[in-house]
Amino acid sequence: MNITACPRNATRPRAASGFTLIELMITVAIIGILAAIAYPSYQDYVRRSVRAAAQSHMLAIAARQEQFLLDRKTYTATLGSGGLNLTAPAETAGRYTFAAVVSTTPLTYTITATAAGAQAVDGDLGLTNTGLKTPTAKWK
Repeated sequence: MNITACPRNATRPRAASGFTLIELMITVAIIGILAAIAYPSYQDYVRRSVRAAAQSHMLAIAARQEQFLLDRKTYTATLGSGGLNLTAPAETAGRYTFAAVVSTTPLTYTITATAAGAQAVDGDLGLTNTGLKTPTAKWK
């Protein structure tokens, strides 16, 4: 009897390795669906965080305005050097511009943060010397 040495796996078919096209397409579709859900939520989160930075800056401007009033008996419309010496936070760059409008009769001020760029859909913010914050829904 002539027995030939045969590898153990010689009669079994070799298993295919890798992914099929349908598996790849299902994976791409799942990633696309997840991205379509996650990206708008991320954009909303970024908008809210930039709004919070703008509000914080506006409150800092208001505090400096009150100190300026104590020192010089008036408010100032100059936020930068020569006035309140404040600069806008880096995270608000390109998204908000800040301005102060001062009235002398009666002595009041209004601080506005005008939304720009991607932040424009969020809207503008306002703060007065009496503490009135507009729009109120954005300040909660």
